[in-house]
Amino acid sequence: MTSHRFSFCGAELAAVYVVADQGRELHLAELTGNRGVLYGLPAILAVAGHSPAANAFRSGRPLWLAPKELATFIEEDPHHFPTRVRDGDPNSPARISLGALPLGYDDQELGCLIVAGQAGDGFSADDRSLLELYADQVATGLESVAARFAGRKAPQAHLGQSLVPDQGGAFILELSTGRMEAHAHVLELLGLPPEEFDGQVETVLACAVPDDMPALMAIVEPNRLAAAGQQLAFRIRRPNGELRWLGLRCRVEVGPDGTPQRVLGVVADATYLRPSADEVSLVQRLSATLAGAATIREVSRLVVAALREPLGASRVAVGELEPERLIVTALDPPEPDAWPEVWRSEWRSDWPDVALSDLPTLQSALRGGHLSLWPPGADLEPGLLGVGPGGLAVLPLPADGRMVGVCLVGWDTEHRFGPEERSLLTAAAGLVGQALVRAHALDAGHELATMLQRSLLPRKLPELPGGVAVARYLPATAGLEVGGDWYDVIPLRDGHVAFVIGDVQGHSAGAATIMGQMRTAVRAYAVEGHPPDVVVARANRLLDGMETDLFATCGYVDLDMEEGIARVVRAGHLPPVLRHPDGVAEEMAVEGGPPLGVLAEAEFPMTEVGLVPGTLLVLLTDGLVESARLPLDEGMRRVCDVLAAADPVDVGGVADELVVGVGRRDDDVALLLLRYDGQGDRPRRSHWTVWRLPNAVLHARRFTARTLRSWGMTEEVDEALLVVSELVTNAIAHTQGEVGMDLTLSADRLRIAVNDASPRSPVKPVWVSWESTGGRGLLIVDAVTTAWGSVPLSGGKQVWAEIPWRRDA
Repeated sequence: MTSHRFSFCGAELAAVYVVADQGRELHLAELTGNRGVLYGLPAILAVAGHSPAANAFRSGRPLWLAPKELATFIEEDPHHFPTRVRDGDPNSPARISLGALPLGYDDQELGCLIVAGQAGDGFSADDRSLLELYADQVATGLESVAARFAGRKAPQAHLGQSLVPDQGGAFILELSTGRMEAHAHVLELLGLPPEEFDGQVETVLACAVPDDMPALMAIVEPNRLAAAGQQLAFRIRRPNGELRWLGLRCRVEVGPDGTPQRVLGVVADATYLRPSADEVSLVQRLSATLAGAATIREVSRLVVAALREPLGASRVAVGELEPERLIVTALDPPEPDAWPEVWRSEWRSDWPDVALSDLPTLQSALRGGHLSLWPPGADLEPGLLGVGPGGLAVLPLPADGRMVGVCLVGWDTEHRFGPEERSLLTAAAGLVGQALVRAHALDAGHELATMLQRSLLPRKLPELPGGVAVARYLPATAGLEVGGDWYDVIPLRDGHVAFVIGDVQGHSAGAATIMGQMRTAVRAYAVEGHPPDVVVARANRLLDGMETDLFATCGYVDLDMEEGIARVVRAGHLPPVLRHPDGVAEEMAVEGGPPLGVLAEAEFPMTEVGLVPGTLLVLLTDGLVESARLPLDEGMRRVCDVLAAADPVDVGGVADELVVGVGRRDDDVALLLLRYDGQGDRPRRSHWTVWRLPNAVLHARRFTARTLRSWGMTEEVDEALLVVSELVTNAIAHTQGEVGMDLTLSADRLRIAVNDASPRSPVKPVWVSWESTGGRGLLIVDAVTTAWGSVPLSGGKQVWAEIPWRRDA
């Protein structure tokens, strides 16, 4: 027995009796404090006898004796407890108060704690509450010893630690003001000098490890209040850097309206909760891996992998809580047959969904918000018993003051839970809950970024005559997952197609906004019919005039799909990469200009390159070929190597192969890939400049008739001449300047296009009266063609119409 000083909430002496002899006796295991208060305590007490310890143990309720009640007790039975009190001693029964507090949890009876001190009017209500919480701390330590030395005859013979925490103290927190009255031992545990403590709860909370802070704050949540003491193990970092485990028992007092008013708590050095080196390593590894988890599925998968093998568990499942359902996000083993029937019946996709109404025990555990451990053979519903017939741990996952999920750990064979394992599971639950909240935020941000990116990039690429184009986009995995990379494929007139790729500086919402504006501007300039260097120059002046400090790079390729002639302009961007039909891959030698938005009057030289059928053309952004771990030259060399070894028949597979090696990304990645096949049956084209003469329409009709007859068209000539008459008449009558007509005959249609200098688009009238002398032209065009429309051109517009035709066999 130890004899160190003990002083706690008016008690000067503490004695621990443990149950022995198959529950028939209480043996004195430890006595500490001022033995002069009560001395000569019996070493053995009969449970059936008449003593404060035995009476409290049998009833399971604390017994409080004020000085007069204690004196009466001694007079009635002076031979049991205490055996004698010195006559004339200041520690006389007239001054001594005593408390007997049973030790144990639920049906587990461990013993009894005796406390005594000079409290002339008995222990106060606050002192009683705090001493009851202190008894819970003693019971936890006693339970730890009992578990550690299970099966041995005399527990006290094996004690390597004190049953009565020698470093512990009490505190009272006024919630309305945040003022805390803390015992000196509490401040000593935290490493706070008493003279420097300002009485504010924030000063105490600042000592806690951040991962354990949410659990501490959750104590006073209205839906978590309990009349009984709440137990919590948490970690603090002392000023010298030492990490220490503390045990907290507290009780929240509420006012008449149910509002929390005060918190009474007991803090002790929880050495019995200190995990082993392996457990510390497990928690540290789990914390480190969860820090990098970006999605809910990834968090869940890491938790399952981290817990199952070290705990020797048969099953581990992690799920999110939704209204009335448990959405399982990861489990092991993955086979449905390994899980109860109620789980298998709701196995909708990769993982099951379980109705919480089928798991009432789980619902109850989640409402309590505390770790629940079920021993072998527990009376559980089949949906939980099948998870852990040999033992089941239910870990509610707290974060931000609420339960965000639950982790179930089950064993098939008999499993007994020790205090160290409880500590490990409690610490893991806090880490996982916070990681799930972070993943929720990242998932929401990822979903928002993905939606924004999809709205700014093409939904799909157009089908091209004489080629196949595919694109890939990968958002950055660090920071906001939306960036400034963009790509576009723009069909132009006369069989030309523009391939565009660009990169606005940074990957942020601002970069994405500029990216959307630049993509729209480049498309508009290209559709107007400007040559590549003019398109890029106008985009440059536009960005230079914007109120932004961001610049952009751009690569623009105007490819004649009929002839295979590519005109390339580069504005600070990486050059395109070509893979020739013979398998040789190389960077295209293209002269470049400065990035967009740097110099308002910059020049952008144009390079012309000829492509042969079977060539792969690759446009990419620097996120694919350059990073902190990958030099640009090495990245471009890798792209060429992949292209050289690729099968050009599978264009999508080539694109996937190019991006598959990109792991964690600090920048977003855009890739645009074209396989140029050429056109076996090239369209026939002819152009006519319409002179503004009285018989201009007649000349246009004669030109059209001659051209169509030379092309072998016969049946469609009348419809074509009618369309030419109406379109040319409108252009001459309603516009000024030059008028031109283009005829294009492809495999299945004739396209008639009339260009003029007016930007105003023609509008088909809704209704024309029989008295009207005009307005019927577009109605006639609409009636005899399959499609017609208008597109802007540089300084004007083009009105076009298409007539189907079938080549004579």
